[in-house]
Amino acid sequence: MSWTLLWLLLPVAAFSGWLVGRRGGARRTGHRVSRLSTTYFRGLNYLLNEEQDKAIELFMQIAQTDRETVETQLALGHLFRRRGEIERAIRLHQSLVTRPGLDEGQRTQALLELGEDYMRAGLLDRAETLFADLVQAGANVPQALRHLIAIYQAEREWLKAIDHAQRLEKASGESTGRLVAQFHCELADAARAGGDTEQARAHLDQAFAADGQCVRASMAEGHIEAAQGEDAAAIRAWERVVRFDVDYLPEVLEPLLAAYQRRGDSGRARAFLAEMIERHPGVSPVLAMARLQEREEGTQAAIAFLSEQLRRRPSVRGQAALIEMSLDRGEADLKTTLDALRQVTEQLIIRSPAYRCQQCGFGARNHHWQCPSCKSWGGVKPVHSLADA
Repeated sequence: MSWTLLWLLLPVAAFSGWLVGRRGGARRTGHRVSRLSTTYFRGLNYLLNEEQDKAIELFMQIAQTDRETVETQLALGHLFRRRGEIERAIRLHQSLVTRPGLDEGQRTQALLELGEDYMRAGLLDRAETLFADLVQAGANVPQALRHLIAIYQAEREWLKAIDHAQRLEKASGESTGRLVAQFHCELADAARAGGDTEQARAHLDQAFAADGQCVRASMAEGHIEAAQGEDAAAIRAWERVVRFDVDYLPEVLEPLLAAYQRRGDSGRARAFLAEMIERHPGVSPVLAMARLQEREEGTQAAIAFLSEQLRRRPSVRGQAALIEMSLDRGEADLKTTLDALRQVTEQLIIRSPAYRCQQCGFGARNHHWQCPSCKSWGGVKPVHSLADA
């Protein structure tokens, strides 16, 4: 048994021992110890010897001996679920729910635990019914609503998720605007995929109403405007993205520069890139400016600019770009070496995660609005380390 599990079980053991000691004092005679106390110490011994199954069985016996050990049973059920013994957790919590004599708070807690068991087992319909009943009864509404929102996210029922997120805000006072905005963006993406641009716009409006600085909604708005040939509006939307969160610059830079180019607005593109070079920690705006200079002023000017920038902020991607430009002008005897360096650099880029979750550290090559690991929204961002920038 891992030390983590040991520390999880020790409070349960200590609580059980306290109950036993409290009741056992009146029953002790000389050096004799009550049967219940003996069971407790046997369980603790199993625990310390890493025989967790035997320990849990004995603590279950202790829990069943006294009606005041509801918290011990809840703790054991939670432990079963953490260990992946979902059926065992379900049986324990089901028996606890039907146990006579529980007060309302204990029964509600047992129902919440049972609902979490169902979720872990993939029985989302059962969990939804249970949590919905708790909300209807007004019992521990915020926690039940949070579980329902998680279920609707898993089932991609975004309208229900929105409704329950708004109800959670009313019930708890905590802001759910950013979450609601993400749900509306999901609906907008679905509408766009189905060719319903007006419906997509409507959902984006609602996303902005929920979160006035929604990066995702601004990005989607830019793509809709560009697809409609409205480059000026697309530029405004994508420029707004970096005002809200400059970390998302790499996500909008390419389409934004293309929109500038279609409008023949090189001056605005240069001004924007100059600002981003100062504000953005990564190399993306530097590379974009170098390409712009190469196109308008020639390769030598671009190489000089990029070389100077890389002295200030070393970057693998910047090195690759500099090698690529140098290959176009390099002498024949340098070409093989530079080409090999370029290939190695490209492999380093390919193997490095391009995005990382700010909540749990999950790394990925592709962007996700919802982290596949911790399920948080809007926290997967482009990375800016030396190897990844």
